[in-house]
Amino acid sequence: MQELPYRINPDRNIPWNDLPLLPINEELYQTIEILTKLGDAKAALARLHGRSAVIPNQGLLINSISLQEAKISSAIENIFTTDDELYKAFSDQNIEIGGAPKEVLRYRESLWSGYTYLKETKKFNIDYFIRIFQEIKQTKDGIRPDFLNTTIKMGGSGPHAGEVIYTPPKGVVIVKNKLENLVNYLNDDEQFKIDHLLKMAIAHYQFEAIHPFRDGNGRTGRVLNIHYLTNKGLLDFPILFLSRYILSHKDDYYSCLMGVSQRADWKNWLLFMLRAVESTSNLTFNKINEIISVKDSILDYLKKASIKFRKQEVLIETLFTQPFTKVKHLVDAGIYSENTAREYLNKLCEMQVLEKKEIGGHHYYLNIELFRILSE
Repeated sequence: MQELPYRINPDRNIPWNDLPLLPINEELYQTIEILTKLGDAKAALARLHGRSAVIPNQGLLINSISLQEAKISSAIENIFTTDDELYKAFSDQNIEIGGAPKEVLRYRESLWSGYTYLKETKKFNIDYFIRIFQEIKQTKDGIRPDFLNTTIKMGGSGPHAGEVIYTPPKGVVIVKNKLENLVNYLNDDEQFKIDHLLKMAIAHYQFEAIHPFRDGNGRTGRVLNIHYLTNKGLLDFPILFLSRYILSHKDDYYSCLMGVSQRADWKNWLLFMLRAVESTSNLTFNKINEIISVKDSILDYLKKASIKFRKQEVLIETLFTQPFTKVKHLVDAGIYSENTAREYLNKLCEMQVLEKKEIGGHHYYLNIELFRILSE
């Protein structure tokens, strides 16, 4: 009897300790449909990479876009916050915050701590995954202990809600062995020669199937996606809005994950992830262009205005690193004195560049256009 190209999960109620190790068989991804979509995704990502690489102030992207990625990825796990709450929390990082904004900021911090970690180590390892998980969940917990009976259940309120749809491998030794295999797959491009975008998609599925932690696996896996792209030089910074596509197609995302374990349907999973890369690369590319265009337009407007501002370029660059600005931000950055900062921010409100808001007894200055672009 001919061996199947991929062994499926025989019983979703029993830990899948026989989850196949990587790599997967070439025939599962070397199809015309997948390779055609791969070309589209690579072209879109390369265009984004080229555009972002020439921006003088990467802070335009790093703060604003990565914060939106954090917000959307958290929303996939039903952790919701408003833009006002999120940007206020980001503006007041030295003040104790809680609830959903805190969860989102943890995700963003994991984006950057993991990015820095990989810059230093150059390679993925099990410690990388544990660090990301611990950052997101603010815990000292690690790999799921042997006694834990972890299952993935159908969500929602439909007739099948609460039913077990998948049971991940059980046992610290087994989980670590499968993570070690995943790490080798991510790092070794000689033994495992496959396009980076396909490898990212395969690795994301494998991580979610291993499900190494009690909680936070979904967010950790989505951080892995972006870190893999930066680690392989496909992006300079973790700025891709990848979670936006997943949130918009949430049912398809989970259905495609289950399709691999239950039917060996790698084709639809890989196509889903390639469409996600293509769509969000184009989305992020367009947002970057719109942000730069409106920033330049406002700077030109200030230069022609009767009211003169000192350090105009520095002021506008600062206002575009995050939607909410406080007087303290400009003072702490050494740009202006407190009185000058307040005067200039209020003048910009009069010119309809900013909008002054009072939230929780504190005054914030909202960059109206940046907020609009990021919220769309």
